[in-house]
Order: sequence, then structure tokens, then C-alpha cells
Amino acid sequence: MADSSFDIVSKVDRQEADNALNQASKEVEQRYDFKGTGAEIAWSGEDIVIKANSEERAKAVLDVFQTKLIKRGISLKSLEAGEPQASGKEYRIGCKLKNGIDSDNAKKISKIIRDEGPKSIKSQIQGDELRVSSKSRDDLQSVIALLKGKDLELDLQFVNYR
Repeated sequence: MADSSFDIVSKVDRQEADNALNQASKEVEQRYDFKGTGAEIAWSGEDIVIKANSEERAKAVLDVFQTKLIKRGISLKSLEAGEPQASGKEYRIGCKLKNGIDSDNAKKISKIIRDEGPKSIKSQIQGDELRVSSKSRDDLQSVIALLKGKDLELDLQFVNYR
């Protein structure tokens, strides 16, 4: 019998993130408490830039954006937001969406699987994802349950289960 396997990835659906950003932008334009504050949120290449005339307003725009991400099914673990920084008369917050599993986190996940998972499991790091394989599908299911129970700083998805 051939080995069964699945991949562990950490990806953000760019279209859903774009929809969340557009919804947040519309809400910021329409809300009364943001009138005249110069508050805005927009893409800047691959990053997201939030601008407002005060630190509190910039944080409020970030909060609106986080709410929209959650409603769209994107985990906040995928959002890396900086602190508000003064830039002339306005405050800016730079945000990044994390895609892929970096090598440190991949090694950490691999170690968790090796130490706490069933002994028949093999895991390989392949670029920015992990391939987990075993002869037993039940063992693969137990690894998925194990990783879902851990509090990792990444939003993990389990794909290509075969």
C-alpha cells in the first residue's frame, strides 16, 4: 500500500484580503467618527498602509480592517501590523500579510510532529510548506488534530490530503 500524505501550508487568499481591505476602506470613508481625520487604508505594493491624523484614529482603522479580515475567514495570525509612526502631520501603520512557513517555524512544526506524533509519521520541509506522510491515514488525522491543538504563531492549512 502506498503512503498517504498531506501538505501543511500557511497561505492568505489574496482576493479575500483585497475584499476585506475594500470593505474597511468604504467603512472608514462613511463613518462619522472618521470624517475630517484623513483616515485611509490602501495597498502599497504587497504591504498595507494605514494613515490618519492621530495615533488613536490609525489604530481604529486597523481595528476596522481586522474585523473585516475575521469576517472573511482570514486569521489575524496572518496579519503583521507595526506600531503607529508619526510621518509629518499624519500617523502611519504598515501591515504585512504573512504567506508561507519560514524555515524556523517549519523546523518547530517538524519537531512537534517528531516528538509528539505517531512514530510512523515522516515530515519533509519543501520550500515554504511541509509534506507529512505515513502508511496510516489515522496517523495523519492524529497529526492534524495535534497541530490544530497547538498554539503556533502561524495560521496553518492542511491541503492535498491523499
